[in-house]
Amino acid sequence: MLIDTHCHLDAAEFDGDRAEVVARAQRAGVAMIVVPAVEVANFKSLIGLARQHPGCVYALGIHPMYVDRARDDDLDALEAELRRRIDDPALVAVGEIGLDFFVEGLDRARQLHFFEAQLKLARAFDLPVILHVRRSQDIILKHLRRAGLSGGVAHAFNGSVQQAEAFLQLNFALGFGGAMTFERALRIRALARDLPESAHVLETDAPDIAPSWIHRQRNDPGQLPAIARVFADLRGMNVEAAKAQTAANAMRVLPRLARSSEQLVAGGLE
Repeated sequence: MLIDTHCHLDAAEFDGDRAEVVARAQRAGVAMIVVPAVEVANFKSLIGLARQHPGCVYALGIHPMYVDRARDDDLDALEAELRRRIDDPALVAVGEIGLDFFVEGLDRARQLHFFEAQLKLARAFDLPVILHVRRSQDIILKHLRRAGLSGGVAHAFNGSVQQAEAFLQLNFALGFGGAMTFERALRIRALARDLPESAHVLETDAPDIAPSWIHRQRNDPGQLPAIARVFADLRGMNVEAAKAQTAANAMRVLPRLARSSEQLVAGGLE
């Protein structure tokens, strides 16, 4: 089974052909697509995508690059939506949340305020988190240790081996996608190659972080099988084994995926 653990399928880039994008990914063998929110305004569209497309699941959260335009009461809206959707099997995590210390001009104090509040919500609802960790791994790790969460995914991971091991100790898997396909991405490729087999999940981050063969073009979840082949080659393993291992890792750190997977099998859609 192939699971795209991070795909912004609701993005405007897919407005013209979203249904075909999903169908093409499914034909290519992508059984499940996790669609994380970035702001309160797109919660409704994520929920609708999950209802419309079997195999699509979602996370609810406020992205660190969107907190400057978020209202303080958006945290209340997130809490209310989590309470309303907690019995929906398609809700798999709180996300995309975290910190971005790469983009200039973002309010770090406001990012931290929203991050801490959303970690508390994840713990209150016993949900894992999908993390944005750009140039912020150590501070995020400090807050995760304080929060005592059940784990999740550190998306688009590009930290050190020591930071990777710290996330793994907290029951996180690390997301690897298109960036791994570039030969000059030496650190990312080394992490994909050398970390334990329990460390990795696959993702596209579509429509962003396109793999090398479509560099600077729109990325889409149908690229995941080719990304999986690159991952398998880096690790010197059979591609089907790589797919199975990364899917098992995804279902370990996002346990609600297993329930959605069972529904797909029961419906004959996998």
